[in-house]
This record gives sequence, structure tokens and C-alpha cells, in this order.
Amino acid sequence: MILPIVAYGDPVLKKKATDISKEYPKLEALLANMHDTMYNAFGVGLAAPQIGLPIRLFLVDTSPFGEDEVLSDEEREELKVFKKVFINAKILKEEGDEWAFNEGCLSIPDVREDVFRQPIITIEYFDEHFKKHTEVYKGLIARVIQHEYDHIEGVLFTDKLSTLKKRLIKGKLNNISKGKIDVDYRMRFPNQKKKR
Repeated sequence: MILPIVAYGDPVLKKKATDISKEYPKLEALLANMHDTMYNAFGVGLAAPQIGLPIRLFLVDTSPFGEDEVLSDEEREELKVFKKVFINAKILKEEGDEWAFNEGCLSIPDVREDVFRQPIITIEYFDEHFKKHTEVYKGLIARVIQHEYDHIEGVLFTDKLSTLKKRLIKGKLNNISKGKIDVDYRMRFPNQKKKR
């Protein structure tokens, strides 16, 4: 089932999410719905707060990046097959020199900006079967994970922009929160005036 994606301005996007247990109700159905929602919106990641749930859960599928001609064959192959669920994730370490990449977000449609992030992460998480993992990721996979991880920490990519950049996109962000934007996927807007 395709769920509405919560738009910029909703308080759930700024809330630090809480851990869940393996007894979380209907987890399998929730994960299926999140995958449907992400693919319907052509996303490469989706976090539970983006569908209104303040829980530490996100999923990543970098296969669309696997078509990027600029990358090496090895990087493309890795991106094509990377698809994971992250539950109760905790980034243990971020390493390397920060690099810029143009990011967007399904909760903030039509806004894309360069964001600086470190290229290597060590992350601890549970998969959908509640098996614990500690893994190291680098490059675009690390970046997508960092972006989704930020969501469960109550951080948006726009929070990482300079004061000037934030001022320049303020009008766009206000319009998004009011629902004054055309998107081709379901969204839930926090400040949309109810039609009488």
C-alpha cells in the first residue's frame, strides 16, 4: 500500500525517533508499505518519520544510482544490488574528508542542494529479521544511509545548509509546508488550509 509522505514543516520530521522491538506490530506489512511508497516516489531511501512514524527504521535501495555512467564498473555493480532495511541504527563512526553531493528529499520536493558529508561510515543496526550487524560503507551508499539516518535523528538535509542557502530556499520551504507544490506522489502537508 502506498502511504502519503509527510511534507517539510511536520513536527514528526524534527523529532528524534525511538527504538522498536521485534514485537513491533505488523512490521512486515509496514516494511512492504514503505518499499511501495519509496518506489512509487522514485526514491532511493525512506525513513519511518517520513510516513509519520517516529521510530528508528529506514530502508535504502541504491539501484537507480547503478546506471550512473560517471562511476566505475565496480561502484555501479555495488549500487545496483544494495537494498537493505535498517532498524534501531546507530552510526558509530564517520571518517574521511567531507565531500559535496547534490541531495534531495521526498519530504522536500523540488529542492536540491549540495550537502557535505564524510565518505566512510561504520553503522550498527538490526535487519528486518532482527539480526544485528556492524558494517562499514563508503561513497554513495554511505551518503544515502547518512541522509536516511539523519531522518531518525530529527535532522533534514536543509539543516546542514549555510545560513545564506537557507534564506534563499525559505520561500520554497514555506510553500511546501502549505501544500503549494505539484508532486506526482501522495503527500501529507502540515499547514494546508482545509477546503470548505
